[in-house]
This record gives sequence, C-alpha cells and structure tokens, in this order.
Amino acid sequence: MTTLTVWRFANPDGADRAAGILSRLAQDNLITVHDAATVSWHPGAKKPRTRQLHTLAGSSALGGAFWGMLFGLIFFVPLLGAAVGAAVGGLTGALTDVGINDELIRRLRDDVVPGTSALFILSSDAVLDRIRTSFEPEHPELVFTNLSPAEENRLRETFGEEQHI
Repeated sequence: MTTLTVWRFANPDGADRAAGILSRLAQDNLITVHDAATVSWHPGAKKPRTRQLHTLAGSSALGGAFWGMLFGLIFFVPLLGAAVGAAVGGLTGALTDVGINDELIRRLRDDVVPGTSALFILSSDAVLDRIRTSFEPEHPELVFTNLSPAEENRLRETFGEEQHI
C-alpha cells in the first residue's frame, strides 16, 4: 500500500538532511520511494522554498502538478485571499478524494512556518522503525496519511499519471 508521509523538522535545513538519509534508506531497500518533495522555510523569508526530489524517485509517480497544487493550497492560497481561495475549492475536493483533507492541510499550514521544514514522501514497503531511528538525529515530527489503493488510483488519475499498481 502506498503512503503519503510528512515529516516536519524544527529547522529549515532538517528536511534536506533527511532527504539524504531517505536516499540511503532507499538504497538499502528499507523503503520504496515513488515520489518526494521538500519544503524549507528560512526565518525572515516571505514564503517557503519547495523542491521535488527527482533523484530519490527516479521517474516521479505524480509529477510537479501534484506537489505544486498541494504546496499551493498549504502555503500560498491563504496569502492570496478569499477570491482565489474560492476559485481553488474544486482542487481541494480532488485532494479530499485521495485522502488529503482540510484538517491535514490546516495542520501543515500551522506547523510548517518560518524556521521549519518538511519532507513529503509517497512511498511503499517502508520499514518505519528503521526510518524513524535513522531520522532521530534531526528530531522530526511524523505526520502521515495512509492512502488506500483506490485513493492512490484516484490521485494518479487526477494528475494524469499511469497506474503503477
């Protein structure tokens, strides 16, 4: 089963360091990474820096459209005002259909703020205890939503990607 996992770090560089750790875990076959991205928000910056991690997933499962929409909803739509927020209401519905609900978006908006970072991973076959232990030096907070096979298929359909199940 595919899982969307979000790790939050209490500093702006934690997600990038964790991405390096994740790469080693994938090489050791402790996790299969289908897609991944980071968000880093340095103190004083007006907005976070987002980056899709093509090197971890090889050919990404969902592509930039998914990450762009998710990060836009979390970090940028609240800044643009109610008119733009109303215009993207349908997009949030598409994410809700795949297990990403308003509560998760709100939590991430509240938790990933200037001075923090986050690592977003779409993965399967994870040995969570080993991953948690490997990430411990970065003092992460784990937030995740499990996607059922049906939710994963809807997510791929929404973003025009082939099914990989």
